Amino acid sequence: MNQHSSIKGGSLIERATEIYDFSAALRGRAAPAVDLSDDLPPAPPPVVAPFAAPAPALVEAPAFRALPWTGPVQPIDRIKLAEAGFLRPDGAVTAMSEEFRMLKRDLLAQLAGNDRGNRILLCSPHSGDGKTFCAINLALSLAAEKDREILLVDADFGKPGIPQALGLESGPGLMDALADPTIAIEECIIRTDLPSLSVLPAGQRSNADTEYLSSARTEQLLRRLTDGRPERIIIFDSPPLLAASPAAVLASHVAIALLVVRADDTAESALREAAGMLKGGAQVQLLLNAVRFNGGGRRFGSYYAKGNSQ
Repeated sequence: MNQHSSIKGGSLIERATEIYDFSAALRGRAAPAVDLSDDLPPAPPPVVAPFAAPAPALVEAPAFRALPWTGPVQPIDRIKLAEAGFLRPDGAVTAMSEEFRMLKRDLLAQLAGNDRGNRILLCSPHSGDGKTFCAINLALSLAAEKDREILLVDADFGKPGIPQALGLESGPGLMDALADPTIAIEECIIRTDLPSLSVLPAGQRSNADTEYLSSARTEQLLRRLTDGRPERIIIFDSPPLLAASPAAVLASHVAIALLVVRADDTAESALREAAGMLKGGAQVQLLLNAVRFNGGGRRFGSYYAKGNSQ
């Protein structure tokens, strides 16, 4: 989502849907509900049970609350972020930072009350579409929110790169906790010097990555990280959909799947094929990356630059 394209108006999600026939790619995701009430026999009359003494009141067990993340604290390399073109924590307002602000506002509104948890997947049809770039910037933008805890998960097990991009030293991660029940996933999380942002490395790759992700243990671990803590948001950076299978499995664990496509580069045939692999229940949205803005387009950064120069 850098400063490139001649598209005017609307968010990057709205602009993407104007370029790609995204709705056609998602047709047939779920069959409509059918009302069979007219075909059912009439219900039998209610049976009145004899009087019984009321059962003693049950004392409900206290709701589970996810444990604090206890991994080591490491500083984010802000210079490295800036050199690679990422947003910089506490940096100046730019056109790109405002685009991600608009994106996160949309996502936070959609996550509110979603029964699939505060989980977002960033995926793409091919390598090079910019999903990791968008995942890191989205995490940094969300981490600026007050009273939020953001966990950025490196789920690209074949080519993990998020810790390195942030200047962090990687260690045991998600796949290690899935494969070995004795490993506490909380201890694998790297806390950063940005208190609201933590990172979960990919861990040691196995020959059964997809099978581990599709197991019940994955959902158990994710709930262990977030249950009782609505302020926590998990962002997954996955492998390309058309190159590896874990992304499609991860989509079944998230509320929203952002399918990142590169402007003027990603073919619609690849988009259709990738979107067809996300039919797992997540709300799928298209995110346009590498957009060029013309002189009449929306340029938030210029407004703030003028204000700073006065």
